[in-house]
Amino acid sequence: MKLGVIIVQVLLIHMFLFAGAALKQFLPLPIPASMYGLILLFIALMVKVIKLEWVEQGANWLMAELLLFFIPSAVGIVNYDDIFSIQGIAIVLLIGVSTVIVMAATALTAEKISGRKRSDVL
Repeated sequence: MKLGVIIVQVLLIHMFLFAGAALKQFLPLPIPASMYGLILLFIALMVKVIKLEWVEQGANWLMAELLLFFIPSAVGIVNYDDIFSIQGIAIVLLIGVSTVIVMAATALTAEKISGRKRSDVL
């Protein structure tokens, strides 16, 4: 039963991805279609068109499996060893700095959300 709920929720999230792709056709800004979909989902959650419970388990599953989505990219990079020999230190530094920025932004967002959930409970 839980697997079915997760599948339906992931499909609902993907519907926003497809809506974002359609919106990109009308607003050709230099923003990926997936970001359009994410913004649409965020707006739908904020105006309460979509309840958090409708996508929470599916989003949690996607977040838990996120590493699997990056493995093909990491394996593909290995084929370009000449890039690493030329600009290896700069690339490693860039990856390190961007990782720290993403971790900090994620921590701040999680802290803000968990603080909001605690204030809702109180």
